[in-house]
Amino acid sequence: MSEPGPFPPTAPPPRPVSAGLYLVATPIGNLRDMTLRALDVLAAADLVLAEDTRVTAKLLAAYGLKAKLERCDDHASARAAELAIARVREGQVVALVSDAGTPVISDPGFVVARAFIAAGLPVHPVPGASSLLAALCIAGQPSDRFLFAGFLPVKSGARKTALAEVKTARQTLVFFESGPRLAASLADMAEVLGPRPAAVTRELTKLYEEAVRGTLAELAVDPRCDGPKGEIVIVIGPGEVETASAADADAALAEALTRLPTGEAASEVAGALDLPRKALYRRALELQGRG
Repeated sequence: MSEPGPFPPTAPPPRPVSAGLYLVATPIGNLRDMTLRALDVLAAADLVLAEDTRVTAKLLAAYGLKAKLERCDDHASARAAELAIARVREGQVVALVSDAGTPVISDPGFVVARAFIAAGLPVHPVPGASSLLAALCIAGQPSDRFLFAGFLPVKSGARKTALAEVKTARQTLVFFESGPRLAASLADMAEVLGPRPAAVTRELTKLYEEAVRGTLAELAVDPRCDGPKGEIVIVIGPGEVETASAADADAALAEALTRLPTGEAASEVAGALDLPRKALYRRALELQGRG
């Protein structure tokens, strides 16, 4: 295997970086995944908001960059937003990064981005690495439609309630989780969601990158999923579509008809239960004594 060559001389030159907030994606493990545009923005930034300034300082040092850093974690995001808005109004460039990956996704940087939007100030994405998308790519589950549900609650009862809320979703489900809670979360997922195929991915793009695949019940007892280290993303395949019974359809129609005209009630139930609208419309007329 040959070593990668230098950038071609035809590579586009960097563009000037104007005042505004830049949401800069950073590597999730492999430092070679830093984009050229991200380096341009960080080099031009008057201020960098970071979830952990120590982590970001190491990242900048790896690329020979220096910048003024301000903390932007759960406790400091509101203050960071005020500071950043003031800087941009003075014509400065502010970059926002998370510890790794794309900021704002399950990240305190959301507070800053929303404050800028509310203030009518420019917000620019600088796309790059994302553990969510990286995991989805290698999980082996359908990726045409997916629901990202972030981190689940810590306690089992609340976790099961949250899982029940997404049980009927027909998309692939994606969650973040920590190593110490992984086995317990997988057990709750198996109990609530049933025998679905899934993948547990961790340390993506790093030296010990791993993807463990199986049913949720199998993964819950797999030794590799018992307190592993590293950042973890769980990808769960969609559940099987259960055909609604005639009794289910009648109950749903009866309830919908108390709120909606016949046609709209039939349309709502057809969408909810994945049943033919025409048949439901005829049944709704029968329930109303008009069929």
